[in-house]
Amino acid sequence: MTDDNSDDTARTDGTGIVPPDDETPTWRERKERTTGLSRLTYEYFERSRREDQDLREESDYVERDVLAFPVWPHELIRNLALTSFFVGMIFFLSATLPPHLGAPANPSQTPAVILPDWYLYWSFGLLKLGPLNPDLAIIGGDKLLADRTYGVLANVVVVGFIAIVPFLNKGSARRPVEQPFWAAIGVMGVVFAVFISALSIKNLVPMDPHLLFDLTFLVPPLAGGMAYAILKTMREGYMYDLNRRYYKLRPPK
Repeated sequence: MTDDNSDDTARTDGTGIVPPDDETPTWRERKERTTGLSRLTYEYFERSRREDQDLREESDYVERDVLAFPVWPHELIRNLALTSFFVGMIFFLSATLPPHLGAPANPSQTPAVILPDWYLYWSFGLLKLGPLNPDLAIIGGDKLLADRTYGVLANVVVVGFIAIVPFLNKGSARRPVEQPFWAAIGVMGVVFAVFISALSIKNLVPMDPHLLFDLTFLVPPLAGGMAYAILKTMREGYMYDLNRRYYKLRPPK
């Protein structure tokens, strides 16, 4: 006994199996559907999986050739699903955990702690690198630059390095495992940003300031070295092969 709902017949009403390319519904048929976001998201992933599987089975030539998908409906549905998820999370958090509003600021009284916005803590921390500003004995042990000027130059150096990285790394890698060195540099930068941000608010961090200062320059190289070693190991293993197969390889014409 067969069940009519369990057959593999392709349907275009949004409730059945995703039709192949030669049976793709027309624009009018798409508009007549009453399909929710969940069904459209499923159809997108199912269509992408089938197309990718067909291409892999038909091709035996290995070459990096990234196959593109049309903006509609593939990219648009995927981005709509992701956007809806994050917007929903924002609404959920704002409804369940509303921010606390403190007392209004007193314009006639200077706050005890003055800090920039959290995303600028790393830059504020670079202004506190006074202990690294060397004293020059040839001018009586005085510092060549003021600590504030030294911190500003540190910001220029860090921002300049971040800006020049895209010009130094011109490879075609798409995954960290393909270029462990540059991935390790990125890990070092992220860890350094976290610790230098903590150093900028050291009066609020329950840690010895001298220890925190030392960790700011010791932990990032260690984290970068660990990331490099792990990615280097993965490069020759399963994940590296999987990453290479991510790109569908189309035979040359």
